[in-house]
Amino acid sequence: MTGVFHFRGLLVGLAALVAPTLAQAAPVAPDKDARSTVRITPPATVRKLEDLNFASLSVTTAGTAIVNPNTDTMTTTGGVLHAGGTPYAALFEAVSPIRAVVIIRIPRDPITVTRVNGTETMTVSNWTMSGNARRTVAAQEAFEFKVGGTLFVNANQVEGLYLGTFTVEIQYP
Repeated sequence: MTGVFHFRGLLVGLAALVAPTLAQAAPVAPDKDARSTVRITPPATVRKLEDLNFASLSVTTAGTAIVNPNTDTMTTTGGVLHAGGTPYAALFEAVSPIRAVVIIRIPRDPITVTRVNGTETMTVSNWTMSGNARRTVAAQEAFEFKVGGTLFVNANQVEGLYLGTFTVEIQYP
């Protein structure tokens, strides 16, 4: 019995010495195959329903006209006065093909408006939007938002109709 007991102790001792060496000597091969997935969805559609309209202005000295997208009202500063017409913010309608969080991107930079049949210009900047830029929208349901801004009018601005364009975008984060 003494010989058998001694033999077992020797095997356990050898196994304890050999096991760590084998584990270190045989690294596990990484899984070299990975899958890539992507889901393509159609883009959100955006269409303009109304242009940004500063109405008619009278100018004696430089100033601004500011259209608020939440109220469709206009305030003026300096020598710029509201002379008629109804000012209102640009109105857009968008539809997302899927229920998603979207980010509405309005311009960051000024745009130039140019007199029709002329070269005189003004700028529009300080863009504002009704509601939050980041919204959770339902699939296939239209949602609206308005965009306003500040028109910078120069002293002695030449009379006429001024036009310019700006872009809004819908982005999925």
